[in-house]
Amino acid sequence: MVSKTLARGMGTFFKDCEHPRSRWSKCPHLYKVRYRDGAGKQVEESGFVTQDEAIQRLTDVYNAKKAAPHGRAKAERVAKYGAMRFGEYAAEWKAGQRDLAPASVRHLDSLLEHHLLPALESRRMSTFDHKVVDGFIRTMERNGAGLATQSNAFDKLKAILLDAHRLGIYDDNPLEGVKPPQYDPTRAVIPSVAQLRQIRTAGDDTFLLFADLMSGCGMRNGEAAAVNLNNIVADDVYRITEQVNQTTGQYGRLKHRKVGDYKTSHCSHE
Repeated sequence: MVSKTLARGMGTFFKDCEHPRSRWSKCPHLYKVRYRDGAGKQVEESGFVTQDEAIQRLTDVYNAKKAAPHGRAKAERVAKYGAMRFGEYAAEWKAGQRDLAPASVRHLDSLLEHHLLPALESRRMSTFDHKVVDGFIRTMERNGAGLATQSNAFDKLKAILLDAHRLGIYDDNPLEGVKPPQYDPTRAVIPSVAQLRQIRTAGDDTFLLFADLMSGCGMRNGEAAAVNLNNIVADDVYRITEQVNQTTGQYGRLKHRKVGDYKTSHCSHE
């Protein structure tokens, strides 16, 4: 018996007949294949009419063995995280959100405490689908949560479930087909000059300073609270490098910017 060996680890194909290899394509005997399975045991199969069919079978087996470690790893992830309760998974997910500012962490904690955990804390992660997500939205509606809160809570649930989806817990996206809360914020109203004059008489000197900095220099309230003389780079130019965090009361980086980034404000006077 003469056999033909393919690439390392793929196995061999052969014919159990008296014909030489050069005659295999013309003789009527069927091809056989021999390979080692995932457990290392030698396996022999027969019944392949053509050489291409035998090679294809060996290729399929080889590819399946190569994919097996990935499949096992995914199965282990699904077994571990799929069985987790939502509360435990959400805590792990939150620990990974290291780029959140203190105010954002506070907002996330509030949404978890008052909306996500009361409704979903004990549910196992593997049981989420679009019906469960839609039911959560309806629960918020029944409880009278505002549209802004509904939208924020849905966004956080979406982020958590998409993280689980990337781990392979769900074959299908559990958010597919879900209609999110329709939050349409009202348009911001810019006060007129007359209204601004009234605002400037509504408080003490500190309030007046804040009003002037915000209206004349385009600062946020936290940025106005952090103003200092060292950042004045010209008579009408101020370099905004930090802000006072409303949650901690401490100086910190600008919102949505990296440490060391700054904004330049060209201040105007009425």
